[in-house]
Amino acid sequence: MGFSFSVKGAFSLLALLFLTSLNLCSATRKLAALVNPQPTVLSYHNGPLLIGNLSMNIVWYGKFSLVQRSILLDFLHSLDTTPTPYLKTSPKPSISSWWKTLQSYQTLIPKKPHKISRNAQNPIAVKVQKQTLHESYSLGRFLTRAQISGLAEKASRHGAMVIVITAEDVAVEGFCMSSCAHHGSTRTSKVVYVWIGNSVSQCPGQCAWPFHQPVYGPQSPPLVAPNGDVGADGMVISLASVLAATVTNPYGTGFFQGPASAPLEAVSACPGAYGSGAYPGYAGKVLVDPTTGGSYNAHGVNGRKFLLPALWDPLTSACSTLV
Repeated sequence: MGFSFSVKGAFSLLALLFLTSLNLCSATRKLAALVNPQPTVLSYHNGPLLIGNLSMNIVWYGKFSLVQRSILLDFLHSLDTTPTPYLKTSPKPSISSWWKTLQSYQTLIPKKPHKISRNAQNPIAVKVQKQTLHESYSLGRFLTRAQISGLAEKASRHGAMVIVITAEDVAVEGFCMSSCAHHGSTRTSKVVYVWIGNSVSQCPGQCAWPFHQPVYGPQSPPLVAPNGDVGADGMVISLASVLAATVTNPYGTGFFQGPASAPLEAVSACPGAYGSGAYPGYAGKVLVDPTTGGSYNAHGVNGRKFLLPALWDPLTSACSTLV
């Protein structure tokens, strides 16, 4: 079972809605009022969520620079909501604050059958464990989804989630055409995993927006990547999206709207929004580093700054941004 994070589809839909809205006259506005779009409500489908200590193993498939790896690792370390002497509290707004929003989904789970109090919010503590390098492209430079699942199966230990990351010269089944990332679980051992790819040389206009000119929809100048790497900063957005979806809908029975085969999830329910006032083609009001010009909305560890997508907040039934 797998679920995809698609920027292409979101842009196509948003562009259509945007262009249609420009042509509305008085009469059509009255008609539209009679046919309102379905509100976004992510319903609970009686399955488990991921809570408590969440160990992660990482598979690096292909060649990555040390800077690229450090960007993604610093993002993952920033998710930890229990600071240690090594991981000091970041300035606000912080990535850990964004991550804590996912805990609110737990408050909507009935006490039975999972024995979780309706008012409890169990911290989701993220810890990066084992990392595996596949710099020799052991399976070639084109991977199927089944091969991604196989890599995750081999990399999992003691129930750890697996993150499979493919380099910019690795093509993956469905990459760019239907998705920028996906999450799922293996068939045999039910290992939960996510996959993200570096789109910088394959489809940056689809999977690295807003750091690259979009292929679809309204055209606006791209934002400057906060860590100076369009591919890596774009992967952070994809990784944040599929991690949020995995925590709230790990087996396709958690929180989502629409068909289980193509669900709207925690981030995909809020396409293209990164700051307040976002609309199709405009990421919203975000912060700008005065030195680098990089756009961001969250602070992480080691002085890193990141741009994270909006999350659907189940307590307000609305998309929530950090700025």
